[in-house]
Amino acid sequence: MTIPGNLLTTAMAVMPHTDVHQALKAALSLDVPFWPQLPNYNYHEDMYVQAAEHFPGIILDMKKKTLRFSTDKFIAEFEEIMTHFEDLEYFDVSNTYSVVYHRFLDMELSDRPAIRGQLEGPVSFGFNVLDQDDRPILFDDTIRPFMFEFMAKRINVQLKKLKAKNPNAFMFIDEPGMQFVFSALSGYGEQKAKQDLDLFFSMIDSPKGIHLCGNPDWDFLLGLDMDILSLDIYSNAEIFASCTNSIKKFLDKGGVLVWGIVPTGIETFEKENLDLLAFKLKGIWKALDKKGISFDQILDKSMLSPATCCLVNQDKEKTVEKAFQMTNMLSQNLREYYRLV
Repeated sequence: MTIPGNLLTTAMAVMPHTDVHQALKAALSLDVPFWPQLPNYNYHEDMYVQAAEHFPGIILDMKKKTLRFSTDKFIAEFEEIMTHFEDLEYFDVSNTYSVVYHRFLDMELSDRPAIRGQLEGPVSFGFNVLDQDDRPILFDDTIRPFMFEFMAKRINVQLKKLKAKNPNAFMFIDEPGMQFVFSALSGYGEQKAKQDLDLFFSMIDSPKGIHLCGNPDWDFLLGLDMDILSLDIYSNAEIFASCTNSIKKFLDKGGVLVWGIVPTGIETFEKENLDLLAFKLKGIWKALDKKGISFDQILDKSMLSPATCCLVNQDKEKTVEKAFQMTNMLSQNLREYYRLV
């Protein structure tokens, strides 16, 4: 079971579509497809809400589209969740929380080089979900260890389902809030995060890795026990490429990098073209090659994707789909250039 490289394409899962069929069609247009998360289609398909399914203490208001937490409710529901703790099916994403996921699992996916799933990670979930005192639940020493174990179970059951469809399936743990760990004001420091994440990854089956669009401490992330890292290189090229030693160690142990290079916002997308994006990637790779990370190793252990997800474009899904198409064209051009096909 391996994660492919050779500049094959994938994308992040959050998409602006309101049509399930159209969203799946776009996801399947990439080399490594995934099941889309469609918050504009249904609030249950919001990435935080999906991760919250069956989590004790959650207060979900579908009308107001809010997700909150109550400590009293957590205590009242804790015994119930523990009766299901060894039942993996209980931790899977239900039809209510994603019709897209179940349609994806009904498809023939064995002929793909790999397929991918995802779940919101515990750090971002813990930062985002607030309790009755408007305090992130990540700061609660009682809730936090349970939350990490809960999310690990949810990731493992999804990966098991995906591997039944394609043995090269892997998981993204989506952590858009990871960059806040490295802020002096976060209240959740790097040392504690490292301890928690090391334990978390030890509970998760492989292959697995982190996807994020922000700018965390890349040395920290590359040092975690994961198989793949997906990032927005379009915005973070200079600072990421400066972490040469950590990148080399990650690649040397077999890690795969997903270079998010094609912008999805209307204004930035319209400023770019294939030649400019290829030039930018080649420049990064050339700089790394000069520092001892060979082109061959980079190409062998790299995939391409859009830079970020985007839900705010006025043209809804149109530019996002164009970005998917450009990612495929960029992959084809670079694979021909480097004689990977």
